[in-house]
Amino acid sequence: MLPLKGITVVSLEQAVAAPFATRQLADLGARVIKVEREDGDFARGYDQTVNGMSSHFVWLNRSKESIALDLKSEKGKSALDKILSQADVFVYNLAPGAVDRLGFAPEDLRKKYPQLIICGISGYGTDGPYTNKKAYDLLIQCEAGLVSITGTEDEPSKAGISVADIAAGMYAYTGILTAIIARYQTNEGTVVEVSMLEALCEWMGYPMYFADYGGKDPQRTGARHATIYPYGPFEANDKKMVFLAIQNEREWRQFTERILNQPELAKDERFHTNSMRVENKNQLQKIIAEALEEVNSSQLIELLEEAKIANARLNTVKDIPDHPQLKARDRWSEVDSPVGRLKALIPPVTFENIETVMGPIADIGEHTEAILEEFNCQSLRA
Repeated sequence: MLPLKGITVVSLEQAVAAPFATRQLADLGARVIKVEREDGDFARGYDQTVNGMSSHFVWLNRSKESIALDLKSEKGKSALDKILSQADVFVYNLAPGAVDRLGFAPEDLRKKYPQLIICGISGYGTDGPYTNKKAYDLLIQCEAGLVSITGTEDEPSKAGISVADIAAGMYAYTGILTAIIARYQTNEGTVVEVSMLEALCEWMGYPMYFADYGGKDPQRTGARHATIYPYGPFEANDKKMVFLAIQNEREWRQFTERILNQPELAKDERFHTNSMRVENKNQLQKIIAEALEEVNSSQLIELLEEAKIANARLNTVKDIPDHPQLKARDRWSEVDSPVGRLKALIPPVTFENIETVMGPIADIGEHTEAILEEFNCQSLRA
């Protein structure tokens, strides 16, 4: 039996954060009813690269049912209210104040449906001076300080994926699971609030402590580590990058002996601790670069493996579907969609006795008629 079988989730969702949370609930067997505008979640139109569908939408919306409602109409609002009366969880990530203006404010829903778990995802939270400020992933990355420490010394950069949305979606997912467990004990629902800013600031814990107590921000170091060296990309003689990470003094000694062939560097006062290596990294970088002129990338990885030093090839995104480890562990499946069968990565949490749901991606309003009939809303058809 799937752990969330019997749980009905109604999600007034768009873009990334809420769909990411609800897709994971669906993966574990929850019934997720995705409430869309009549022209659909705008993420459906982000691009058309997946056989005509949006890459964002394909990633975030398998295993859900889609109902299209005009929530500006009284019929649409009444239909949603009837569905919520029989739901376990209500999730939303609309613009600030939008759900209240529609007539579905959390405090009102809690009075009407005391067992309902209500999860609202917003950019900055429900109070404070930023409450009504528009929030998109890049802007939250800026406000949380992430962009200030990402990129090169000359230019800051955002993360290449929607980390603020993903962080908020993950905390919404775990918060909802926590609320479901609590409801078994109290027989009451609750209101769960997740702010994108607060979620991403939690992930900024290390640089925040470093800056707050150290008196200065971590430097932007590109793909290198700001406070550990050597840690990052190094070029072999075939011009391919290999990433490596020295985490302790044992590994540093191994590195000097087996990769650099200069064991005396382990005791060199310029490099004998990590702090000294960071302080003198320009000198050390030249030494490493000269030593790596003797090996190609494959040889370097082999030497690092033998020395038990962490390393990685620089894969491109196009390499991911063919990654040998994912293939060996059989991590790929397929899901149905309006444009045919599509590959899908199986969720990363593997259970001994649970096989996650890999259901189809719904077309806009594909289940509208069936859901309206199920919840006795036939008279509320637009």
